[in-house]
Amino acid sequence: MTTSKLDPQTILFFLCDVQTKFSSAIHEYDQVVATSNKMIKLAKLLGCGVVCTTQNARALGPIDPAIDLQALGSLLLGNYDKTLFSMLVPEVLAVLEARPTINSIVIFGIESHVCVLQTVLSILSLRNYAVHVVADGVSSCNAFEIPIALDRMRREGAIITTSETAAFQLMGDAGSPTFKAFSRLIKEERERTKMAGELLLQGRQKVAQNLLDGDTGRGGVLGLKSAM
Repeated sequence: MTTSKLDPQTILFFLCDVQTKFSSAIHEYDQVVATSNKMIKLAKLLGCGVVCTTQNARALGPIDPAIDLQALGSLLLGNYDKTLFSMLVPEVLAVLEARPTINSIVIFGIESHVCVLQTVLSILSLRNYAVHVVADGVSSCNAFEIPIALDRMRREGAIITTSETAAFQLMGDAGSPTFKAFSRLIKEERERTKMAGELLLQGRQKVAQNLLDGDTGRGGVLGLKSAM
């Protein structure tokens, strides 16, 4: 049974294909790296497992070294190369099968309309997991693709969230022994979070509004009004 509640003990983070070779092509790539690093720090603090993939690393290189995967230690459950667009290659499926208590996946990375979308659809098809997509942690080469992909994922059953929303859901209780460290992390990331939101999410609203210019009151092109 899936749930929209986030619990560090029943969740995995999926980091999708944030590779340096994409840096010049992806819209606001640096903001995706910043949000990815924030999520990695959060995973380390709260003890959440992380699964990472690269897309054809032989041609496109490794995960961006600015993302500190080494800090995770044993929480890094694998860094798998793939040619499949979906992250659900056999090795990742084995990680999930070995952890039957996992009921939620939080995903961030690139590209929103290709590997992220196909991963989300693949996970949802298993019918065992709630999928949370970090909206300030995904992007594509073309900015117009992003709100359309997010809307598609939402319509298919994914939960569209933000890094801050997911972080506070996972923290859950200001009385927790880890709250002071959590609060410090949130403060340290405040400006980067604000910048990612302004450069990614607000830009997406503008793109989506352009798509809606011809709307006649029926909910908007592809339902984007309801998604923004």
